[in-house]
Amino acid sequence: MTRPTAPGAGAPGVPGVERPADRTALRPAIAAAVSTRRGVELALLAFAAVITTGALVLVEANQEQELTWALLYLGAAYLALLALAHLAVRKFAPYADPLVLPLAALLNGIGLVMIHRIDLARIARAASLGNEEPAQEAVRQVGWTAIGLVFFVGVLWLVPDHRTLARYGYTAGFVGLILLALPAVLPASLSEVNGARIWIRVGPASIQPGEFAKILFVVFFASFLVVKRDLFTSAGKHFLGMTFPRPRDLGPLLVAWGVAMAVLVFESDLGTSLMFFGIVLVMLYVATERISWVIIGLTIFGAGAFAAWTFVSRVQVRVSVWLDPFADYNGRGFQVSQGLFGLATGGMGGTGLGAGRPELVPFSSTDFIFTSLGEEIGLVGLAALLVIYCVLATRAMRSALAVRDTFGKLLAAGLGWAIAWQVFVVVGGVINLIPNTGITAPFVSYGGSSLVANYALVALVLRVSNAARQPAQEKRPGTPAGPQSPLAPLAEASTEMVSRDQVRTPPQGVRPQDATAGPAGPAGHAGPGPGGHPASAHGPAPRGRTRGE
Repeated sequence: MTRPTAPGAGAPGVPGVERPADRTALRPAIAAAVSTRRGVELALLAFAAVITTGALVLVEANQEQELTWALLYLGAAYLALLALAHLAVRKFAPYADPLVLPLAALLNGIGLVMIHRIDLARIARAASLGNEEPAQEAVRQVGWTAIGLVFFVGVLWLVPDHRTLARYGYTAGFVGLILLALPAVLPASLSEVNGARIWIRVGPASIQPGEFAKILFVVFFASFLVVKRDLFTSAGKHFLGMTFPRPRDLGPLLVAWGVAMAVLVFESDLGTSLMFFGIVLVMLYVATERISWVIIGLTIFGAGAFAAWTFVSRVQVRVSVWLDPFADYNGRGFQVSQGLFGLATGGMGGTGLGAGRPELVPFSSTDFIFTSLGEEIGLVGLAALLVIYCVLATRAMRSALAVRDTFGKLLAAGLGWAIAWQVFVVVGGVINLIPNTGITAPFVSYGGSSLVANYALVALVLRVSNAARQPAQEKRPGTPAGPQSPLAPLAEASTEMVSRDQVRTPPQGVRPQDATAGPAGPAGHAGPGPGGHPASAHGPAPRGRTRGE
């Protein structure tokens, strides 16, 4: 958007310069581009609360329960928690992506509905057997949601700039390693559940440290790859059109492989091992853009997994159940077999909320909650649920593309991939695509550790997204201090035509102040550029480039 000027109308000595049009005409468009869109977020949060409340009503109706005002109170309390989270985002990250928190809230609400549905089945079964009524996991899940949102607000408040985390990269890696190794060194009575040593239990309370270690390792890898990027991009041998790293540069990858194998062998936890090493490989690929790192990582992990299958009995059991879950139907293959029967019962459209029998599957509210959902909402509903996960991970990747600093790109990409990879590992295990891993689905499964850690993860994604979408304040040297009109975010900035002046980049050995003195300015001071603003000391801005490039 330019307009020609007459000779002599611009800067002195610069005839016939093409001048940019009046920027005031662009201000409405810029203001729209930098809209915080917090109203959209609030509306989507209300929509998630309405869906959750409506689903609870359907569950109660299909279970022939009496509809009471308690369901509306539960929905209102859920909306109130989400509204508090929204206010925190509005205050601490006003330019963050407006879809991330509503997507997480919707997943949390869907999980809460299914947990409540399983509670009703357990209560009915206990009543038929004359047993005491079991504790309702849905009520506890609401409490864990509140704690998770407290962590969510705390992360937004304590981390005003995601780049500060890069200073604590090695500390995060060390703490994450301790959390990952702690269940292996504790007595089995304090850490083992169903053969896997992944818990820390103190009295009635328990915590799964691997969920928090996942986030800490992403912070460490992002910081490490920024500092040591040259190590991973060093040229090695070329083979089949790919550049492979030098053998001496494989040290960090071998260390990560050793940690993953130690988790698999000493903690009998295939899920955490897959999660950890998968995050390492993808972040390496994002940092180097070399598929050779992924090929090498998959090769050595496959070799390690084969060795573990050969010598570790629990891994042998998982693989044998994966190959033929019906061979020991009433024994080790019962859980997987019942889950597959539940998915088959649901079919394409499902039996309807509250009309299935998901309680017949062991751990139906935790490890196998996807089979419970698949039975009652069918393949269509389950596919819609996976689409929500995909959109959530994609919004994190979009923030990684838009943010300007390398650490932020790696951090957001790692967090987004952690969500997508964990969902793949969970779903792949319950549908028998891969061996069952025993980890929980983010936001949907019952469990405090997973819910709290994933809300902290979402807070970090919002922090990076806020930095990516926040407009840079327009600052020009020589202009009086005061409020400046905001520029559009780099990801949404439009291409503008800027004028050329006669300032040139000074030759080597010449001071910029001396070389950039304009015709009307004294030595050592830049003369006025187009529009009456001082010319840049580094030469003219190129024509037709996006602002911020």
